[in-house]
Amino acid sequence: MTPVVRWAGLPVLAALLVAVVLGVQVANGGGAYEPLRPADPCSPRETTSRSDGVEGLTEQLVLIGIDEAACTLQISREELTLRLAQPGERTDAEIDALRAGLQSAVARMEAAGTLPPASSLVDEVLASADLNGFVKAAIRALPDGVVDAALKTDDVLTRAIDDLDLRELLDNLTDRDDLEQQIGAAVEQAVKDSLVDRLRTVF
Repeated sequence: MTPVVRWAGLPVLAALLVAVVLGVQVANGGGAYEPLRPADPCSPRETTSRSDGVEGLTEQLVLIGIDEAACTLQISREELTLRLAQPGERTDAEIDALRAGLQSAVARMEAAGTLPPASSLVDEVLASADLNGFVKAAIRALPDGVVDAALKTDDVLTRAIDDLDLRELLDNLTDRDDLEQQIGAAVEQAVKDSLVDRLRTVF
C-alpha cells in the first residue's frame, strides 16, 4: 500500500471510531440530555471548609447563609449569587434575606455542635488585634473556661453579622466573580473585631 493510500484512509478510520463511540454513548442512555438542576437551597447540605480557625468558620457560615437567603427568596443559590454580583442597587428584600440567612446559619451550626468555643479563636484574633502587648498577654493568660463562660461563639457571630453593612459591602465588590470569598472576608473581619471588643470587657 502506498503512503498516499494510507493517508487517504485516515479520515474514514476516524469517522468509524467516532461512530463507534457515539453508538456506545447512545446505547448507554447518552442520547437523552437533561441539563443539571440547581440544588434546592432549602435542603440542608453538608458543608466543609479548607481552612481552619476564623476563616474556616466564616467560610461555612457564608455557604450556609447564602443557601438560607436563596431559600427565603425562593430562588436558586446560583441565581442569588448572580444577582448579588451584579452592579446596581440591592433591594431591601435581598439585604434582609442575606442577613437573616447568615444569622440562621449561626443557629444551625450551633444546633449541630459545629461552632468552636471562643477560647479556640483567641490566639488567632489577638495576633492581628490592635492591643498592647501587656493586654494581649493578660488575655492569653485567662483560662479557657473563663473565656468560654464569658463569650459565646454564637453571640459573637450574631453581633458581628448585625453590625455588618451588607449593602455597602455588596456595592463595593472589587471582584464580582468571587462574591462568596469577599463576603466571607468581611464577615471574618467583623467576627475578629467583635471578639476583640468582647475580650476587652472580659479583661
